[in-house]
Amino acid sequence: MTECPRSFGHIDTWVFDLDNTLYPHHVNLWQQVDARIGEFVSNWLKVDAQEARRIQKDYYRRYGTTMRGMMTEHGVHADDFLAYVHKIDHSPLEPNPAMGAAIEQLPGRKLILTNGSVDHVGAVLSRLGIAGHFHGVFDIIAAELTPKPARETYDKFVRLHDVDPTRSAMFEDLARNLVVPHELGMTTVLVVPDGTKEVVREDWELAGRGDPHVDHVTDDLTGFLQRLVAA
Repeated sequence: MTECPRSFGHIDTWVFDLDNTLYPHHVNLWQQVDARIGEFVSNWLKVDAQEARRIQKDYYRRYGTTMRGMMTEHGVHADDFLAYVHKIDHSPLEPNPAMGAAIEQLPGRKLILTNGSVDHVGAVLSRLGIAGHFHGVFDIIAAELTPKPARETYDKFVRLHDVDPTRSAMFEDLARNLVVPHELGMTTVLVVPDGTKEVVREDWELAGRGDPHVDHVTDDLTGFLQRLVAA
């Protein structure tokens, strides 16, 4: 017997991933970061772009982030990696006042949980015009450089921000990053591309929408939040 998806009536903490969640997949801001990561790997390991790409994606899948793989396998310092890969053009992001208004009306706290850096979070939220709606950010530094989907990272987040998972909802663009939140008791929402424009993602990154740990799926986060507020 299939269980009913968890609902939102009891939620008092709203947890959001950043990249490809709070802005549309087709903006492809991550494509810029992705390219910078490839350049970093190529320069550090002195390999060509094709080999760097292979290593980058292998580490991303095995370690959760390419940075973690580069740290573990090659002694890279996180500060050097983050400073390089997040030096991107944020101008493709446009203000989203409708989403900001919906987030503001959600009852309770709103938090960011990301594998990116707090500086990157600040730049993205500023461009979207929604920075003032969040009560805290848990980034890769707060995670002590251990990225999602590691269980210990969610445990640290819950402790640091005094989160009751059974009264929380998590919004993410990668299904695998919702496994632990669901196990902890969170209501989970997978944010997927809307299908109107091409997105630059690996096939596995777009998988999992039918998995049992995904309670809800949306290709329109703003509309989804507006419907929650209205309800």
